[in-house]
Amino acid sequence: MFKQFLTTMLLFAAALTASAQDTRLFETRIYYTEPGRLEALLTRFRNHTTKIFEKHGMTNIGYWVPLHEENKLIYVLAYPDRAARDAAWKAFGADPEWVKVRTESEVSGKIVSKVESIFMDATDFSPKIKSSKSKKERVFELRTYTTNPGKLPDLLARFRNHTLKLFKKHGMTNVAYWTVNGKDDTLVYILAHPSEEAGKKAFDAFRVDPDWVKARDASEVNGKLANKVESVYMKATDFSTIK
Repeated sequence: MFKQFLTTMLLFAAALTASAQDTRLFETRIYYTEPGRLEALLTRFRNHTTKIFEKHGMTNIGYWVPLHEENKLIYVLAYPDRAARDAAWKAFGADPEWVKVRTESEVSGKIVSKVESIFMDATDFSPKIKSSKSKKERVFELRTYTTNPGKLPDLLARFRNHTLKLFKKHGMTNVAYWTVNGKDDTLVYILAHPSEEAGKKAFDAFRVDPDWVKARDASEVNGKLANKVESVYMKATDFSTIK
């Protein structure tokens, strides 16, 4: 009787976990502008683009500019699925309001020189993404991990069971975690820090934390998990839904 009850509770817990996972398709879009045209791009997004995105069923997640790179905008959108994404962008591109805005904004010259797009799925341990505005100014850090072959599941397990809690312990705010569509070796995530200096100090403390060292060593008994880590510090735009 107890065994049956325990099995039922475990199945119930698994169902709750599955339902809690965000199943939307996410897209990171990186815009490189022509020299000196970033402000024109930000103005277009602030006054028009984000609203037209919403009009066509796209969800604005966040908009950031790197602290140490010029002429670059990084933002994330969410959609119900890939079909909805493709339909939304097709409608957006043909929207007379957008065509008018784009044409008028480019009277003085082209704004965007290159666009990169990355499709992503939320991990089962990613916090629920919601609009937020900190009372104090903060910076965001976009981190991309590329794993050694076959090691992504082990990396995800380490984050799920240990890393997120340790980040929080050291004053880092977990914003979102994603895997990349079509790649079995990539984890992308965003943290928030009071400042870039605070973020770097937090990581210094994290790296020597005995709990982290223990978790890292245990997870890498069969080989190192990550072979490359990339970090970009960013500030939220004034129209970002996450600040």
